[in-house]
Amino acid sequence: MRRLLLLDDDPLILHALQRTLRQCKFDVELRIEVFTDAAGALERAGEVDIDLVLSDYHMPGMNGLQFLNRFRQLQPDAVRMVLSASTEFDTAVRAINEAEVFRFIPKPWQREELQQTIVLALARRDQHTALALEQASLTAQELALRQLEADEPGITKVNWGADGSV
Repeated sequence: MRRLLLLDDDPLILHALQRTLRQCKFDVELRIEVFTDAAGALERAGEVDIDLVLSDYHMPGMNGLQFLNRFRQLQPDAVRMVLSASTEFDTAVRAINEAEVFRFIPKPWQREELQQTIVLALARRDQHTALALEQASLTAQELALRQLEADEPGITKVNWGADGSV
């Protein structure tokens, strides 16, 4: 099960997004949570792990970049995307550079494009999770080797002879 958080100040957009996502075919179950205010979405982000967050750019009170920057502080591994009717290049660049968004999705969106983007975003999340686990296990192994070497100097270094003897 994957958890998606959708944020838009327009409830009609949120309903349309939910309807679109229900029509899409995904390999995993999606649990979709919707919010019309950034404060409520941030509060929820402090309670549960979110795999993917899709936020509108233009909202009252807090714009999408401000929201995604705060969200990133709470959940740095969640994939972040922006949904916007804005066609300004600067808006997209700021979203990528400041909030490190994965994709900038235009309104109106295309169902197939949205589906493919979410599949790619979840795959990216999986890759980052696998890499973090791999690095954590390597770090634990390295620490164990260092401790062993500190306790018994030379034990981790083997000098092999030309004939294969130790």
